[in-house]
Amino acid sequence: MAAILLEGVLFIAGLAVAVALVAYGVLGVTPWGVAWRERANRRRLEREAALTCPIHGAHAEGDLARTPSGARVCPQCYSETLHGSF
Repeated sequence: MAAILLEGVLFIAGLAVAVALVAYGVLGVTPWGVAWRERANRRRLEREAALTCPIHGAHAEGDLARTPSGARVCPQCYSETLHGSF
C-alpha cells in the first residue's frame, strides 16, 4: 500500500517538475515570454507613474484623494486646491 502511495506522489512531483521546466522554457526563451515580461514591466511603470505627482513626488495609493470626477490627486495638491493656498 505504501509503495502505491509513494508511486502516486512521485508521479505528481514528476508532472510538476515537467510543467515547471516547460513554463520556464516558454517564459525565458520564446518571444511570448519576452512580451509577457515587457507587458508586466509596462504595467508596473504605469502604476508608479499614476502614483507620482509632478510637483510633490511619489505617494502611496491609499494617500491619494479622489476628486468628484474620479481622478486621483495627491493630498497636498488637493488641500491647496480646496483651501486656495498655493
